Amino acid sequence: MASMNIKSGDTVQVVVGNEDSRGKRGKVIVVDPENHRVVVEGLNLVTKHKKPRSAQEQGGRFEQPRMVDVSNVMLVCPKCNQPTRVNHVLGDNGKYLRSCHKCGAVIDARAEKKQTRAAKNKATTKRSKKSTSDEQ
Repeated sequence: MASMNIKSGDTVQVVVGNEDSRGKRGKVIVVDPENHRVVVEGLNLVTKHKKPRSAQEQGGRFEQPRMVDVSNVMLVCPKCNQPTRVNHVLGDNGKYLRSCHKCGAVIDARAEKKQTRAAKNKATTKRSKKSTSDEQ
């Protein structure tokens, strides 16, 4: 099956559903790649009834989000603020990064910065180890 292009922390828009939920946006809380489902904050809320099991426990009705199939949501680009498909672009370190299909902006900008920072740190530690071994 195809890989999931949505990660936790992404903003998504509901594409399919009834008139109440279609077009709403929310932040992804949980991603289940095995079942291709996501939990979106504030969307697809269901009411759960809980019975108190002890005197200290409180019962009542609680609203909690339910999982949505990943095919029913679309990633929202942080730069152009439009729902978009996901392209994969080769980054500086040879790893593929997610990018917006419409404007071309890299969605995983933080991951790219983290990778370049890690590569720089690795290079400086190799140089420092090499220079200390040359001095001995």
